[in-house]
Amino acid sequence: MHLAAPATTDYWVNDQRGDPLFVVTADANAAMTRMLTPVLREVRELLGPRRHSTVVFDRGGWSPKLFRDLLAMGFDILTYRKGRIRHIAEERFTRHKAKLDGRPVEYLLNDQPVRFLKGKLRLRQVTRLTETGHQTPIVTSRWELRAIVVAHRMFERWRQENFFKYLREEYLIDALADYQVEPDDPTRSIPNPARKAVEKEVYAARVHLRKLRESYGATAIDYIHGSTSTDPDFEIAEEKIRMEIDEATKRIKKLKTRRDSLPARVTVADAQKGQEMVKLSTERKHLTNVLKMVAYQTESDLVELIRPHYSRVEDEGRTFIQTALQDTADIEPTDDQLRIRLAPLSSPHRSRVLESLCEALNKTNTLFPGTQLKMQYLVAPPCCLEAKSGQVSDQPCQEL
Repeated sequence: MHLAAPATTDYWVNDQRGDPLFVVTADANAAMTRMLTPVLREVRELLGPRRHSTVVFDRGGWSPKLFRDLLAMGFDILTYRKGRIRHIAEERFTRHKAKLDGRPVEYLLNDQPVRFLKGKLRLRQVTRLTETGHQTPIVTSRWELRAIVVAHRMFERWRQENFFKYLREEYLIDALADYQVEPDDPTRSIPNPARKAVEKEVYAARVHLRKLRESYGATAIDYIHGSTSTDPDFEIAEEKIRMEIDEATKRIKKLKTRRDSLPARVTVADAQKGQEMVKLSTERKHLTNVLKMVAYQTESDLVELIRPHYSRVEDEGRTFIQTALQDTADIEPTDDQLRIRLAPLSSPHRSRVLESLCEALNKTNTLFPGTQLKMQYLVAPPCCLEAKSGQVSDQPCQEL
């Protein structure tokens, strides 16, 4: 929102299909390179000491030193490579095709080993070439996987982004957040805002210098091709631009000196002198995060139950479950059951899918909380829907 306010950063751990496992709330803008180790210690507790697993993350976690530590913890890594690297000649890419997760996949890939930490850390780099010529390098410790599987799993990390988008739109993930505050640790280390401001000035000065150099080159080209009318005109234009380049270079040097004199990190107390040191309250945030995770995982389980019966489950599965959960129903308690009779849906084939979901839920023999009543789901025949009220009736079907 471009507003300065107390904040926190959530680190979510999702499984291979994008469903949430747990979330850790950290200080605002805590670096992923610092958070991955404690977060994965929690994952190790869940997995046990021997089970290997691959952790997939974006460039925010790029650190060869961190990779070495994660490998020692028994984790494989899969991430995008960060920083400038030499482009690979296009003739070195080969086309790979496969059917993964039930759909055809095709990439242009280059597969090669790479080394970091002065050659001590050997990893595998799989680079994808797009139709536009863009190259996306992926780094992993998984040597046994096919290159196309490595690329597919990296790009499928968007399942986690889709999870965030879905929660924001369907679960009001932002509206449920708590904006109450609690005292912050005054000794907590944060990036120095004064140094950050100077960094912005250095960046702006470098952009200005680059434009001046481009203008200088354009002036020289015009002179060579005869666009400049006389030698004195060129000398005047050249002298003016050169003086501006010298001034810009001196300004960058002064800014760098001022930046280097400032500490990279300071305490909250030093950064917020004269201000109340607070941060967002985490208690309610933890509770709402738990509720959102449980709701999403439940929805995912229901989607899996209808998968064998619904051909468009990948595109419409969650929409169907939402419709089913919002469906009208009659609730009838008996001596040993709680019967939930759902209204039929908008089309016969969707109603049949709902019936299959009811059958699957009935097999769980779930008791209604606090009672001994077994929950039984069924879908009423279309003719049993009252025309006026739209409610389900248990009376014999009649022509409406």
